[in-house]
Amino acid sequence: ELMASLQSRLQALWEEQELVLLEVRECAKWGEELQVMVRDLCKPNEFDRYMMFIGDLEKVVNLLLCLSSRLARVQNAMSRMDGNTEAEEKQSLSERHKLLSRQREDAKDLKENLDRRERVVSGILAKYLTEQQLQDYQHFVQVKTSLLIEQKDLEEQIKFFEEQLENLGQSIS
Repeated sequence: ELMASLQSRLQALWEEQELVLLEVRECAKWGEELQVMVRDLCKPNEFDRYMMFIGDLEKVVNLLLCLSSRLARVQNAMSRMDGNTEAEEKQSLSERHKLLSRQREDAKDLKENLDRRERVVSGILAKYLTEQQLQDYQHFVQVKTSLLIEQKDLEEQIKFFEEQLENLGQSIS
């Protein structure tokens, strides 16, 4: 019964993931349309700044999400430690926690820098775009970021339920 429930939840997550992937593809088309418009309106160096920002947006958001996810898994492992946990394992988890925490702080600095660059790009685009076009660009950036977060969250949930299903299957057999 529990396995059927987990399998059902996994199926629902896979279906949700398919819908998100459709949205990601639509957002990518929207991004391509924006890219053409920006290329046509802006100077080459301004267009390069725009393209670099859009490319870095995805990289930095994914880096932050990945580090946060890994840090959460290490924290979960640390919370499960007890008196029987070997000192070597405790130290290893502690070192991984410190390293991931530092890396996440560095990634937050990258995100702050990216936010500053976004304001610069918005300023550049404000010279060329109508108010509505500028709002569309800003909405695009928000949607792209939200979809990246939603995609990563679904991947994590799917991974969790697959592991639960596998562990349950092993414990039964």
